[in-house]
Amino acid sequence: MPEQDAFHEPVLREDVLRFLVTNGEYVYVDGTVGGGGHAEGICKRLRGAGRLICFDADEDALVYSRNRLQAFQQRVTFVHSNFRNLKAELHAVNVERIHGILLDLGVSSFQLDEGPRGFSFRADERIDMRMDRRQKMSGWTVVNRYDEKMLAEVLWKYGEERHSRRIARKIVKARPIDSTGRLSSVVESAVGKKFLIKSLARVFQAIRIEVNDELGNLEHVLADSIDLLEPGGRIVVITYHSLEDRITKNRFKEASAQRIPSGSKYIPDAVAVPRLRVLTKTPVKAAAEEIEHNPSARSAKMRVAERL
Repeated sequence: MPEQDAFHEPVLREDVLRFLVTNGEYVYVDGTVGGGGHAEGICKRLRGAGRLICFDADEDALVYSRNRLQAFQQRVTFVHSNFRNLKAELHAVNVERIHGILLDLGVSSFQLDEGPRGFSFRADERIDMRMDRRQKMSGWTVVNRYDEKMLAEVLWKYGEERHSRRIARKIVKARPIDSTGRLSSVVESAVGKKFLIKSLARVFQAIRIEVNDELGNLEHVLADSIDLLEPGGRIVVITYHSLEDRITKNRFKEASAQRIPSGSKYIPDAVAVPRLRVLTKTPVKAAAEEIEHNPSARSAKMRVAERL
């Protein structure tokens, strides 16, 4: 089992609880339970019929959080699945409607630091990057099987890496590439040392997003969450990079719109029935004190919307 402090401290913990848990007798979902830090806070606020359904694609996270939340085992159900499967998995545990869902996105410090998962360029491991190790596709597949054009598109689309074509060309020429250390060396040969760390972060992020279909999964769960939420129920999303944040912001905006633009000055906009009310006009960010204590909070942005 992972060590006690293997997972990062929950980011924006008090803000999450303040927005998410509106009534302790309701049913909530933690879509990315991780180390159970947010889940523990939610459980402490539950009473009566209150219930928490905890999802995670990473089996290690479920082992850890199940142990952490032993005191609340009568209230908690654990689901080894990606939140993309929210509707089907909730139906399987006889839950048809929910009152709140938390999505704390991205990769955990445990996944980055504890090998051999291949998420980090700071260790020399086999290139893996699968959140769910039951799936066949891995980071090795992307690095060694994608053609140069596909690889460059992944690095640009998901990493916003301006040297994407050059890096892709170098990777294809250097194959086979089996380890993160070797991949890092190839990236260095493409971009040099000056901006290496930023490029490595973008490249590894891009490959990880591709392997786990992170943005597609986010689109899917946001749509399903709106369908499943009771009126007054809330979606709380914590993002760590601009791609996730942009999707969340846009989906909230679309679902809260009162009009659908026609795209023409000659045709009036259509009237829409909003399904959400956005509660955070600007994203909630961690205070300086939290960032000092918990550096992983630096890039976090939290957006919240309420079902109408």
